[in-house]
Amino acid sequence: MSTEGARRRPKTPGPLGRWDRKVFHAVAEREWPAAEPVLPRLSHAADHGVLWLGAAAGIAVLGGGKRSRRAAVRGMASLALASAVINTVGKRSVRRARPLIDAVPVIRQLKRQPFTTSFPSGHAASAAAFATGVALESKGWGAVVAPVAASVAFSRVYTGAHYPSDVLVGAALGVGAAFAVRGLVPTRSQLPPPGRAQGDAPALPRGEGLVIVVNQDAGSADSAERVREALPLAEIVECGPGELGPALAKAAERGRALGIIGGDGTINGAAAVAVARGLPLAVFPGGTFNHFAYDLGIETFQDTCRALESGDAVRVDLGRFTPEPLRDGSGEGGGEGHGSDEGDGGAGGPGYFLNTFSLGVYPELVNIRERWSPRVGGWPAGVIAAAKVLRHGRPLEASVQGRRRPMWLLFAGNGIYQRVGPTPGHRQDLADGLLDVRVVHGGRWPGLRLLAAALAGPLSRSPVHAAEQLHRVRITGLEPGTPMAYDGEVVDAPAGLTVDKAVGALTVYRPQTLL
Repeated sequence: MSTEGARRRPKTPGPLGRWDRKVFHAVAEREWPAAEPVLPRLSHAADHGVLWLGAAAGIAVLGGGKRSRRAAVRGMASLALASAVINTVGKRSVRRARPLIDAVPVIRQLKRQPFTTSFPSGHAASAAAFATGVALESKGWGAVVAPVAASVAFSRVYTGAHYPSDVLVGAALGVGAAFAVRGLVPTRSQLPPPGRAQGDAPALPRGEGLVIVVNQDAGSADSAERVREALPLAEIVECGPGELGPALAKAAERGRALGIIGGDGTINGAAAVAVARGLPLAVFPGGTFNHFAYDLGIETFQDTCRALESGDAVRVDLGRFTPEPLRDGSGEGGGEGHGSDEGDGGAGGPGYFLNTFSLGVYPELVNIRERWSPRVGGWPAGVIAAAKVLRHGRPLEASVQGRRRPMWLLFAGNGIYQRVGPTPGHRQDLADGLLDVRVVHGGRWPGLRLLAAALAGPLSRSPVHAAEQLHRVRITGLEPGTPMAYDGEVVDAPAGLTVDKAVGALTVYRPQTLL
């Protein structure tokens, strides 16, 4: 035989090749009655990631929470990385021909046979990457997606598009891509606890000894019913916003721990009472804004229920503002409180904030938004308020740390916010003892100044803005009627006040591990 003929003779497959062909033909020859109407369509639906894009949208919408949205985003990011690796490196490195589909029944074959090289399977990589990415952020949604992903991967052998080893290697690369994304952007469960671990919160199985106050005005009716089912031994007290202070005070007298269902403003009042009475606080997010609960790692009422069962809790800081007494010694000078007699900032006593404290354009924006919101809705009202404030507002005049200056905004966060800019983002440590202070100086073009501050880092200084991490800020020389905002509540500010931290003052239930 000639040398040329020898070169053209196909190579004898090795052990892997023989295994591939054996399994491929076994799948092709076996009857799968339930699979024939499903798997070819499912394989086609996964072309170009369309199936997973739809799944991500469904998870984000149906999940109804930040954890579900993060799971959807992480799944798509993992898929994108896996697809990039497969299409730029994988298929060009091993140019393996597609299987011969003579043994595959025609009813199973894809209408359009793929023309790219066979190894590794891009469909399997995308399916595994998406499912793993979702599961790393949400085990519940991961369990829902995993069977679909496995079916897509198997469909590639079932329809004759790939050898089994193509699918296995593709799936392995997809899983690796998801973990690579986690290495770049940690999941919520990888983040350190947001407070200092404590053992002084009692375990309350099924809610025994827990009194929960529900703010009916915070849209918490549905949450209250679910909590009642999960914690049948807990006492639940429902009240209107005007009754919140007395209800919290009475609940603190009867329970071993105080529970609260509502948004940040409602939780603020409960936190002040819990600190004054030395009780641990159980937070159930149930309001329009739940920044404190989310930064704590509590995204659903089940998170808090698990912590109550085991007695897991952390200590976190509270932001504090203390009005300075008037020179005549009357002790007046605090703004109105909103939660209870304890810690409301009135009559010269301190007020507390869980998230943010601000002076300047933001309190004005909140006031205008609240006036317009019943007429046009929340988002349009916010746009109208921003336009009015930026067009007609004027800088605030005050002395900060002894230096008088005009300011468009003074923001103080309870802990360091990771997102840049003068608006709140996410905090990884709620017990750092620090205030995140941002100032936007007065001058022309307030919108551009605020935008410049939003694009700057958390530690920055320029002619238009400054950002520092401080333990204490003293503000004096405020005009009568100057509004201040804390945790979404707006009240009149005193002429002078000191903003600092009550370090580790609040014990709050939080599970040690997040699902």
